[in-house]
Amino acid sequence: MLPKEKLARINALAKKAKEGSLTEAEAKEQSSLRKEYLQTFRSNMLTTLKGVTIVDPKGNDVTPNKLKVVKQDKNLH
Repeated sequence: MLPKEKLARINALAKKAKEGSLTEAEAKEQSSLRKEYLQTFRSNMLTTLKGVTIVDPKGNDVTPNKLKVVKQDKNLH
């Protein structure tokens, strides 16, 4: 998760952008912070999904094969 300071800065820049007073340097900073946020979010989501097993009401493992492969790769590292 990103530090609270970075999240606050993302929100401040978004508010400023809505007001239409974002400088070129601030726009670059906003883009960089957004990329960092999305990278962190995706990494956290993947970690969460690697710990998930989907089971139907009968108790059968119905986890999608693509997720099973990702989970196996995790176990190899």
